[in-house]
Amino acid sequence: MSAWLTIDRLGLTEGGTRIIDDVSLALGAQRTVVLGPNGAGKSTLLRLIHGLLHPSGGALRWAQPLSQAMVFQRPVMLRTTALANVVYGLKLKGYKANECARRAQESLARVGLEHLARRPARLLSGGEQQRVALARVWALEPELLILDEPTASLDPASSREVERIIGEIATNGTRILMTTHNLGQARRLAEEIVFIDRGRIAEQTPVTEFFNQPQTAAAQDFLQEEMP
Repeated sequence: MSAWLTIDRLGLTEGGTRIIDDVSLALGAQRTVVLGPNGAGKSTLLRLIHGLLHPSGGALRWAQPLSQAMVFQRPVMLRTTALANVVYGLKLKGYKANECARRAQESLARVGLEHLARRPARLLSGGEQQRVALARVWALEPELLILDEPTASLDPASSREVERIIGEIATNGTRILMTTHNLGQARRLAEEIVFIDRGRIAEQTPVTEFFNQPQTAAAQDFLQEEMP
């Protein structure tokens, strides 16, 4: 499995605190989930990869340029309809008006929200807003989708629906890199687990190995604390 991204001694220091500490990592799986305790650096690592933060040192080496999109725990909704939120992203990418409309409608249908296309996006439930956010990126057909705790604030039914959508996006060929606190979700969605602890990569293993036989004491402790 060849790496689509190689991370070489990546670091980030803010206010004298080392948040990401000498991270080296090769990502080649289609579906990678980053796990770790609160404050371990999971979200920061994803933001560095997406280019939202600039590292203090180290390098990101892409095997080839990948079109990317990122969805956050609390998506930003424009003060307009669900459909217009999806259209907006397409317009920014230069699609023509008729193509924007077609793609946006198809994408909302794929996330099960075509019946709410004309509803103001900010009046939708949290789960529906997250599905609009996923429709917005799915319409762009990114080669890499980065997700930061996409179901953290959702009820179980909404979480299952968001998880289903993520699985379908992956099935259509998009690489998935995400964080989650839901270990069941990590089991279902991941091919591999990257475990980060105090800003350092503690292990990177196939998902079954991670849950059945974690390699480090930090991962063992994490699973004992988090597993019901």
